Amino acid sequence: MKVGIYGQFYHKNSDKHIQNVLETLCRLAEEVYVETHFFSILQSNLSAITKKFTFKTFSELDSSFDLFFTIGGDGTLLRGVTFVGHLGIPIVGINTGRLGFLATLQKEHLKESLSEIIKGHYLISNRSLLSVTTSDGKMPFGNLNFALNEVAVNRKNTTSMILVHTEVDGEHLNSYWSDGLIVATPTGSTGYSLSCGGPVLAPTTNGIVLTPIAPHNLNARPLVIPDTATISLQVSGRENTYLASLDSRVCTLNEDTLITIKKADFQIKLVQQPSSSFLKTIRQKLLWGEDRRN
Repeated sequence: MKVGIYGQFYHKNSDKHIQNVLETLCRLAEEVYVETHFFSILQSNLSAITKKFTFKTFSELDSSFDLFFTIGGDGTLLRGVTFVGHLGIPIVGINTGRLGFLATLQKEHLKESLSEIIKGHYLISNRSLLSVTTSDGKMPFGNLNFALNEVAVNRKNTTSMILVHTEVDGEHLNSYWSDGLIVATPTGSTGYSLSCGGPVLAPTTNGIVLTPIAPHNLNARPLVIPDTATISLQVSGRENTYLASLDSRVCTLNEDTLITIKKADFQIKLVQQPSSSFLKTIRQKLLWGEDRRN
């Protein structure tokens, strides 16, 4: 079995968990590759481990990888998605951070969980993504013009509201006077969109959420539309530029740039343990239905 490992940071309080991951995977998998930049971080902090085992490195993935492990939190997993893209490699999110809504493997039971996954004892949760194009054809992110959680437009260099003209399948929906607008997948419905008052969608829901950010009109409510829809956004305001973000990647666009968003033509495969589920996760992580009477 050929596996890849990716992380963004090294924290003192997570060193033993990173060691557990490296040692366990080196023992159970035939080939272990570590992302080049992350490997340099490990060499500086875990020299004993990197000398004990022979690691290969990668800067890009290909379809020969069987599993892709991310070590960190949800932000690290979202970054990891940019390596996997359309390749269809199952992603295993190892949570060494705080909440870990997408990165569901908990550090307390790492060795046992990793052993089961390497044996093939896991489920796949298929997640839809959003793809983005711009009217000028100059997408700042190149081939990484997709998002697992959300696409958002926000004001820049101003405290004034922006106006987000929004069309769905060519029909005018609304012009949102707000700080911005979030277009979220079912996966992203528990992220930025939720914090702005959006609804929670189960991962298998065939929908897209439109959630305004601090709207000036109280009747501008979040809306769920079919994921077959094409969404067009045109931003105007006192500044002639605005921010566009795809998950954790942010760029500046001119206000005359039209953004088109639709469901991507590929999915991301998230590895899920048989004992876990979406409903269990929202109960545990979001304290869903938490009530002292229960």
